[in-house]
Amino acid sequence: MTQALTKPVTYEEFINWFPNDGKRYELHDGVIVEMAPPTGDHEKVVGFLARKITIEYDRMDLPYTIPKTAFVRTPSALSVYSPDVLLLNLDNIDNIDLEPLWKKESTVIHSASVPLVVEVVSTNWRDDYHKKFADYEEMGIPEFWIADYKGLGGKKFVGDPKQPTFSVCQLVDDEYQVTKFTGNDLIISPTFPQLNLTAQQVFNAALPR
Repeated sequence: MTQALTKPVTYEEFINWFPNDGKRYELHDGVIVEMAPPTGDHEKVVGFLARKITIEYDRMDLPYTIPKTAFVRTPSALSVYSPDVLLLNLDNIDNIDLEPLWKKESTVIHSASVPLVVEVVSTNWRDDYHKKFADYEEMGIPEFWIADYKGLGGKKFVGDPKQPTFSVCQLVDDEYQVTKFTGNDLIISPTFPQLNLTAQQVFNAALPR
């Protein structure tokens, strides 16, 4: 559901408006968007990836955390996203000079605070592959995972015929370089070089046990 408006909604207006109604909202170029409720399979993949990421940063003794709910604000301040998995650097978010919006509004604005962001693809796949890809790239977030466990994206993203695809987007010279993983490919992550995880293990997280 998209709210039609005569003028763009600002970040401040969005935060002040945000209702406590149990629904998930984002701000896309000044337009408030109600996100579709996630499916159970989607949430299983989100939980699986959050667990695997937590194991890695614990192993490396890094000052990271994954919040239950938090926002990433783009440089224009007209887009605000709530990623499926948001990895945050505690040293940065606890510094009010770097992240002045964090303590009161659970919002980060600097790429240095976000080592990794993850989106698990659902029916609104264009948001992940186009809009969020561009905005996370512009912000300078160093690594972005797109977990398309159903192969919903366009053919240029998941192949022809379509197949489940895990994309790792690494920021190189201010642009994302994308590496795609399918089947039993071992996922290569610059943030977590010891990650021992295949694309198929991610996709299988959505299946019944």
